[in-house]
Amino acid sequence: MNTIEFLRQFRVFEYAIFDLVASFLGIYLLSPLLSKLFKKLKLDIPKLNWVFLTLPISIGTHFAVGTITPMTENFINLHDHYILKIIVIGMTILGLRGIRIVKKR
Repeated sequence: MNTIEFLRQFRVFEYAIFDLVASFLGIYLLSPLLSKLFKKLKLDIPKLNWVFLTLPISIGTHFAVGTITPMTENFINLHDHYILKIIVIGMTILGLRGIRIVKKR
């Protein structure tokens, strides 16, 4: 068993804690760079909003590229996992809440 397999064996429900922590930490560290990049595209996205958008972006990306992870599968399942759906939709709303269009100066 290599290191990544060992770290991924610790789970909350069926989701690997390591994957969740790595995703949120990665977005947190990249958020200043992402905010600067989107400011050039005339969008002001606060750094905290990137953290809220971590799960919605990851589910959308996994679905778009066809890599169906357990969380993606559970989110698109119409008959179950309502708590996950509520959390992801809530995080999407919180993530989109502070985004503003930058006007010309």
